[in-house]
Amino acid sequence: MPPALPADECGLYALPPVTPEVEAMIREASAKIRPHEASFRCKMEHHLHGGMYARTSRVAPNMAFTSVMIKIPTLVIVHGECCVFVDGKWHIMSGYNVLAASAHRIQAYATFGENETEITMLFPSAAKTVEEAEAEFTDESEDLLSRRSKEA
Repeated sequence: MPPALPADECGLYALPPVTPEVEAMIREASAKIRPHEASFRCKMEHHLHGGMYARTSRVAPNMAFTSVMIKIPTLVIVHGECCVFVDGKWHIMSGYNVLAASAHRIQAYATFGENETEITMLFPSAAKTVEEAEAEFTDESEDLLSRRSKEA
């Protein structure tokens, strides 16, 4: 069984910055996954409130996907069952998890189980629009699934 995620100094599970080697692995996986996006089942929700931006992906079971490069630190909340690729290894996440997520990270996820998995990323933001908030957290906003798909 894959190990649990590492914890930060406060005891929160953590998503550390990505190494160049792991980034290359995830980008290679992304290139293989992308042609199959038509079968990807995900609902995306955005909230701008109280100086915060929250982005929630509700992902169906048995889906594999990758993120864009996230350039700022955020909190990530995962509720459900999935594996996440961190430091070159897969880690199982189950239930409700709050993650301290570092800047300069890119992730690969695979959902499993019978129910959807919810992944929420949030950070302080002065953005007035979703597009402004997206540009705040990544330089790859044109590659966000929510921009490329009417489903997301």
